[in-house]
Amino acid sequence: MLKILLVEDNPADIALTMNALRGFSSGVELYTANDGEYALEMLGQPDFKPDLIILDLNLPRVDGHTVLERFHRSDIPVVIFSSSGDQGEIQRALSLGARDCVRKPIGLQPFTDAVCGIVSRWLPHRAASIA
Repeated sequence: MLKILLVEDNPADIALTMNALRGFSSGVELYTANDGEYALEMLGQPDFKPDLIILDLNLPRVDGHTVLERFHRSDIPVVIFSSSGDQGEIQRALSLGARDCVRKPIGLQPFTDAVCGIVSRWLPHRAASIA
């Protein structure tokens, strides 16, 4: 079972992610946090370890950059899912440990393809379980 934490405050983007993940042939557990503070609380729980984090940068209470600054686990890949066109913001996120970036808005099929690609690239040992 692949565990994904989606840190996103936009209900439409949460729905897009849920729809994209329904297309996988085997188990994916999707956990959601609608702000950075709640995401950090979840990640601070000793029994919670997602395989992948999909993180928006523009979040209420605690933004995505701050989540990256406070969350230091190199064994859990973080992928930015952002509508920001600011290359400086994206580069900052990458310098703070994010491994990749998917730009919003994006349709269902491109997003599904992007998630599959991310899993294949950053979690190759898990890619076969969602194919």
